[in-house]
Amino acid sequence: MIAATVTSQIAGAGLIIAYLLVVGMIGVYGRHRYWLVLLYCRHRRRRPRPLARYADLPRVTVQLPMFNERHVAERIIDAACSLDYPRDRLQVQVLDDSTDASAGIAERRVRHWQGRGVDVIYLHRAQRAGFKAGALDAGLQHATGELIAIFDADFVPGADFLRHCVHHFTDPDVGMVQARWSHLNRDDSLLTRCQAVFLDGHFLVEHAARNWSGRWMNFNGTAGVWRRSAIESAGGWQHDTLTEDVDLSYRAQLAGWRFVFRSDVTCPAELPPHISAFKTQQHRWTKGSIQTARKLLPRLLRSDAPWRVKVEAFFHLTSPMVYLCVTLLAVMFYPTFTTRAQPCDDGTWAALMWGMTLFALGTASAGAYYTVSQRVQRRGLWGTLAYLPALMAVGVGIAVNNARACIEALIGHESPFVRTPKYSTATRASEDSAPRRRIRSARAWMPLLEIALGAYMLACAVMSLEHPRTIASIPFLLIFAAGYLYIGIGGALEARATPGDPHMDATSRAPTELALSAGPHGRA
Repeated sequence: MIAATVTSQIAGAGLIIAYLLVVGMIGVYGRHRYWLVLLYCRHRRRRPRPLARYADLPRVTVQLPMFNERHVAERIIDAACSLDYPRDRLQVQVLDDSTDASAGIAERRVRHWQGRGVDVIYLHRAQRAGFKAGALDAGLQHATGELIAIFDADFVPGADFLRHCVHHFTDPDVGMVQARWSHLNRDDSLLTRCQAVFLDGHFLVEHAARNWSGRWMNFNGTAGVWRRSAIESAGGWQHDTLTEDVDLSYRAQLAGWRFVFRSDVTCPAELPPHISAFKTQQHRWTKGSIQTARKLLPRLLRSDAPWRVKVEAFFHLTSPMVYLCVTLLAVMFYPTFTTRAQPCDDGTWAALMWGMTLFALGTASAGAYYTVSQRVQRRGLWGTLAYLPALMAVGVGIAVNNARACIEALIGHESPFVRTPKYSTATRASEDSAPRRRIRSARAWMPLLEIALGAYMLACAVMSLEHPRTIASIPFLLIFAAGYLYIGIGGALEARATPGDPHMDATSRAPTELALSAGPHGRA
């Protein structure tokens, strides 16, 4: 009897410690979001300006990495070949690893522009070694430009894009200029609207705060221009993480190069229209960020970079761990409720302050972060505030998917490369008929787990109705439930409509490709 009591007490104490650690982690990263908002507000008027302007424009190579992009291949090639830049100083490379009809589409469009006098070349690799990073590296061997502009296939750069960016390279210390993403299909659905706000926060608050305050930022894989010597001096493109862009960014800044973020230069692109595509993209970005942290944080912390840079880099690269904490918090709600595993007694001022602190750090910080990103674009305040519950729900709903990515990265689990499908906005996604086949994957059961968590959150909300001390948690439990059910049911319906993994091309699953895809390789 005594032994059982002691065991129960130890389990209760362990639960309290685990709960406090999880909540503490969420609180620390929530406070960091406030810090980013504050940094942005302090430095929002420090917009970067070129040191000088070129009398003779430098030669630029535009790289267009592609893989089975038949819906958008023509559009991006046309946009790149139509850039307002002297023809004798512009080279366009179509880096096409396609294994379907996309190759023929891209090659025909290249011949069309070659006939009009544009210096555009088509480079096709039979083996996708290194995936996107490998394609960019292979193209660099044939590049003639001292500056390298990169656009993913679903982006549509404006004709004046290069003229806005290149003059920053009159400063010999500038290694990369990043433009802001805008969104072609922002208002297509709840999912695309939420994604647009997520990305607006990343660019308009995070990038601006970091770059304009003298901290380090990252290249986003597209819609940016590199100095070729910066790429080469940093060790070139490497494919041992899923986020080769973040990896190269930190290596370049460790080598002494400075980056520039232009929030006023935008490059429109398409957002993933499907939940499964969104989850695929988020998994890769999350896993790649943690992989990059494992790879470069020790080196960065040992470097002579200022401490403000080191601290911000730590939060930047490890921030996906919040998804793991959010998932654990959801799972722990019932046991903490039934064992009253709280640090303060119910009904006391301490309990009230504890609850208000959790709300301020875990919820209000995200609200401030996203509201600022929308107000910068002159979007209505009340409309933005009304949309916050949906943003929170989708953010929570994707947490299980991203928590899995964090765990895989931490334990060094290898996973195959999965591309995010891209569609022209004029083409219905359902017309995508890429070869597919059923595979054994954790993705097959992820929607079921998400649906189960949604049902669990609903049950916890019902249970909370009967206990005054937890009534305040009901709105958050309902948001958690809505997020898990939206992502889980949506993903399950898509999987049922399209058997197998709808975003992994059959060619990507060939044994030779899987051998290359160590628990992190290449990113599309």
